[in-house]
Amino acid sequence: MEERIRKAVGSVLKELGLKGAEFSVEHPSDLSFGDYSTNAALVCAKEQKTNPRELAQRMAELIAKKAPDEIEKVEAAGAGFVNFFLNKNFFVDSMLEIARLGDDYGRNNLYTGQKIMIEYTDPNPFKEFHIGHLMSNTIGESLARITEFCGAKVIRACWQGDIGLHVAKAVWGMKKNLDSMPAGEDSSLRDKAAFLGNAYVDGAKAYVENENSKKEIDDLNNELFTNRVGELARLYDTGRKWSLDHFEEIYAMVGTKFDHYFFEGKEGLDGIKIVDDNLKKGIFERSDGAVVYRGEKKGLHTRVFITSRGLPTYEAKELGLNKAKFEKEPDMDRSVVITANEQDDYFKVVLSAISEIFPEIGRKTVHVSHGMLRFASGKMSSREGNVITGESLLRAVSNLIFEKVKDRDLPPEEKQTIATAVGVGAIKYSILKQTVGADIIYNFEKSISFEGDSGPYLQYSYSRSLSVIARARDIKLDAVVYEDSSILPRLLYRFPEVVQRAMEENSPHHIATFLIEIASAFNSFYAKERILDAGSATVFRVAMTAAFATVMKNGLRLLGISPLGRM
Repeated sequence: MEERIRKAVGSVLKELGLKGAEFSVEHPSDLSFGDYSTNAALVCAKEQKTNPRELAQRMAELIAKKAPDEIEKVEAAGAGFVNFFLNKNFFVDSMLEIARLGDDYGRNNLYTGQKIMIEYTDPNPFKEFHIGHLMSNTIGESLARITEFCGAKVIRACWQGDIGLHVAKAVWGMKKNLDSMPAGEDSSLRDKAAFLGNAYVDGAKAYVENENSKKEIDDLNNELFTNRVGELARLYDTGRKWSLDHFEEIYAMVGTKFDHYFFEGKEGLDGIKIVDDNLKKGIFERSDGAVVYRGEKKGLHTRVFITSRGLPTYEAKELGLNKAKFEKEPDMDRSVVITANEQDDYFKVVLSAISEIFPEIGRKTVHVSHGMLRFASGKMSSREGNVITGESLLRAVSNLIFEKVKDRDLPPEEKQTIATAVGVGAIKYSILKQTVGADIIYNFEKSISFEGDSGPYLQYSYSRSLSVIARARDIKLDAVVYEDSSILPRLLYRFPEVVQRAMEENSPHHIATFLIEIASAFNSFYAKERILDAGSATVFRVAMTAAFATVMKNGLRLLGISPLGRM
């Protein structure tokens, strides 16, 4: 509809000798101003030095003669806007279209035929799965689902740091705490992950506080790269397996399943050879025994790729990773990397180096950065041991939800399933409702509220609509007659536009905001009006409720939030 309106406006501008103007067609924030509005008269009046209101009036009269049949009226408003009001047949047809398409409503062909890899989460074995990883996972999984909804074949990838100084610190801590190391089948993965997290904290503190310990850890780091045998190999292999198994538990909880795993200890080490090969070509140069990339030539800064000890930095490992991605999926159209925005400058240098070495990979690689998730106490640090882990946050929120539902007449296992799904949804919505680059101050109480701006509110709204539909099972929707008791039909048809915008801007918050808007409209209507036993309006209201349920379910799935049948 937007394109059809745009075409009608363009035709009138041409008729008035005003072709070539850059104008917008969008939804007014206030529905009293119509369903679509254009600023074409304002733009053209400025160029033509004419009165915008008078031009808008003239345009409205001419557009009304050319407008699509679904337009009920066109009118000039304000300082020079032209507003469009859709007719009742359009809204009835849109609800029937939603019912016909069901789970496919909102899909588009924006990326049909394309293969796109999305790399996200990227936790480090031997360290806790912290809230930053949870944030990356939430955004990455949502973008993956939206990209699939837009027609692409999506490959989910995870890049994990299983070698490097942080591993040496953790293994050093493991060696110092062997007596408390979990053993046997009685120890849970959670206990094992906690042990590794504490071991890393011990190693990290010792590294900065004690010169002897620092030397031991540096030597251990060299051994892990070059001579991993005996007891060292056993500790490394044990810790790595515990971490990776624990991560899988978290992925299952949040609804992510990766297609490819890449590791710094495998693909990352290939970066050494890539740097060596391109040192000869002048892309890198030696500096004080290290190998660096001079980013200044591209308006960036210098970064070390190989240390003076001959070990690869994160930057060098990224070269190996990106080469491996396109070897694994050689026909890939795009590679999207999700990281925190504190890595922006780092990634600019890495991408610059990649573009010189592998021009096609550089051209196809897109970096999407997100803000930080914070609490009132500020930023957390796994190095200092004051981190709130991603798992502990998930469990804490789920436990709070369980307290809200424990007295409901439901089987115990269903209560726990609901608590977990709503807890995950609460955290994901709190992340996704913000623009991707913004920091988030997480509020426990607001996030778990069943009313207002929260994930549980969306899930509860969906569950409520299903309960209405279940009671209306015998009502046939073959004679829907429009009635204007709710603004909901004037919102639901916008869902495909919202999905496309979220994709084009890599920002799921457009979907999150839209779902809150339609949930508010539905719940307001539910509180004030009857849906069943509403006389001649019953069929329309049931159709509207069914359309709402479909859009809400599709939207929640795109956010990675479980639509629940009952709560």
